Amino acid sequence: MQQEGFASFLLRQARVLDPEHHRDETADILVSGGILKEITPHLNIRETGLSNIQEIDLKGKWVAPGFVDMHVHLREPGEEYKETIESGTRAAVAGGYVAVACMPNTHPVNDCAAVTRFILDRARERASCHVFPVAAITLGLQGNDLTQMGELREAGAVAVSDDGRPVMDSMTMRRAMEYSRTFNLLVISHAEDLSLAEKGVMNEGPTSTLLGLRGIPAAAEEVMIARDILLSQLTGAPVHIAHVSTEGSVSLIRNAKNLGIQVTAETAPQYFTLTDDALMEFNTVFKVNPPIRRLRDVEAIKRGLADGTLDAIATDHAPHSSLEKDTEFEYAANGVIGLESALPLALGLVREGILSPLETVAKLSRNPARILGIPLGSLETGKPAHLTVIDPEAAHVLDAETFQSKSRNCPFHGWKVQGQVLMTVVDGRIAFTRLNL
Repeated sequence: MQQEGFASFLLRQARVLDPEHHRDETADILVSGGILKEITPHLNIRETGLSNIQEIDLKGKWVAPGFVDMHVHLREPGEEYKETIESGTRAAVAGGYVAVACMPNTHPVNDCAAVTRFILDRARERASCHVFPVAAITLGLQGNDLTQMGELREAGAVAVSDDGRPVMDSMTMRRAMEYSRTFNLLVISHAEDLSLAEKGVMNEGPTSTLLGLRGIPAAAEEVMIARDILLSQLTGAPVHIAHVSTEGSVSLIRNAKNLGIQVTAETAPQYFTLTDDALMEFNTVFKVNPPIRRLRDVEAIKRGLADGTLDAIATDHAPHSSLEKDTEFEYAANGVIGLESALPLALGLVREGILSPLETVAKLSRNPARILGIPLGSLETGKPAHLTVIDPEAAHVLDAETFQSKSRNCPFHGWKVQGQVLMTVVDGRIAFTRLNL
């Protein structure tokens, strides 16, 4: 990760939201030499003996643990024209993220220690935030031979997934779960039954019929979630379900949790914000996999977030250039970018009364960090500062043309939103700011 000067500042009278310590209070936060020194109702800076500390008035603003996105595509190695580790992490810190977990469907695939090490080496050189590689479950993402998970773990992988492709063979998935336990590697499931999806391009329903486009039924996701829940129960290995999009999926995960099965799950803003009616104009920016679903699915996703069935809000940040998106709908690539638009969309859940501010912060920081087993997601005094400063009331228009990402495939471009990241501090260094410091 790129190293710049340590930050020393005093954040005055912010609303401090730290779900790890059940903290929701107005306080001063002192960061000196890059270390989070103190969180206290009111700090007399003269009593600290410190000098040259910049005081920043944050009345009405929030300070939260730095966000962790457990599902991004950085496209490096192999598709650097879409995104790089450098540009992707610039987008991440602009969105309030201090860490991202990058999926393995690069070129070459991250299915061996050499690729994992390359990603980490490049991150050390050029990244603006922490990068945690997710390696492949199977060689080449082909769903057949398992990768050398021990070597991948030693090289720095934090989880395994064939994201972008499902592991269709149930015995292979069972062996992956058993094998992963040996190395304390989380298995992340891309839940899709390809025989049911049958090359569909959007949600199966009245809208797909009206548009004459091949649909993907909700069952294509739900069948595989049910299988992987059962395999988790059989093997005793935890499983994490990526990008949950349907009402039935939420129900399956809720029931599994009630039975004590080790399943966690994420969703993304497109699944609690958009419906398949957005595709009425055949705009490929809305083409994503799993597809945007019906209104009842959106409502179920919100309920799943509210009751804790869905643990985390990830972005599934999937950059594509105009080469992949400006084409016929059936041939356009799946995916949207989300790192720089996630926060205001998540804050929409607060304004709707679905989540409290503390719950929202937990789903953006603490929970993904705990699921991945990485030491982030909380405000810990005596340790390097990782924090995000938020103006929850800032009204602005999302403009993809100004994003740090190399790609522009944002379905929320032009939306009037509320809530904005003001500053992101990574390892005690200011990685991004909109404040006049």
